Amino acid sequence: MNPRTMREMLARTPVMPILTLHDARWAGDLALALVRGGISVFEVVMRTPQSVAALRAMLEATPEADIGMGTLMTSADVQTARQAGAKFGVSPGLTAELAGAIAATQFPFLPGVATASEVMQARGWGLKELKYFPAQGAAGAHWIKDMSGVFPDVLFCPTGGIRPADIPTYLKLPNCSTVGGSWVVPQDMLGDRDWAGITALAQQASAFARH
Repeated sequence: MNPRTMREMLARTPVMPILTLHDARWAGDLALALVRGGISVFEVVMRTPQSVAALRAMLEATPEADIGMGTLMTSADVQTARQAGAKFGVSPGLTAELAGAIAATQFPFLPGVATASEVMQARGWGLKELKYFPAQGAAGAHWIKDMSGVFPDVLFCPTGGIRPADIPTYLKLPNCSTVGGSWVVPQDMLGDRDWAGITALAQQASAFARH
């Protein structure tokens, strides 16, 4: 089977958990808890020394999942993510260096944008699945709605301050099929290794209806 495109991966889930992992020992258990709850697409941010090991452990535990690596900012970061086995990459923004690395490797990617000019630049590089960051809760839905007429071929995944109550507002938009958020895996539940609790939150997240 050919690897899924970025758009195909986003279509698999209405909510994409964004995970900051400090201990790779429990990463496989976390991945299993999320998949049991119906979430099979998630992002591990590359902000801790354990992030690469955690990603690998999650891929081993749940090969059916599409697990990406986030906060990629350089071509070296893209190489690290690909070598770790990440299925896609995520960035808070987009530079010429980063865009060049993505184009050279055909790595599925979700770069961050915050303005119409940044959307135009990303489209110029052939990137049409974009992270809108920071969404600032429900406020970003107005911006994404306004972009639908200007960029009808672009799909947005908003992140940043989004809580469960905000999600239906986004998912009603024709150019938004997925939102990203960290609330699915609270740090206290992760610290307590409350896999049943995390599975319950994943079930809540996977139950959100799309347009």
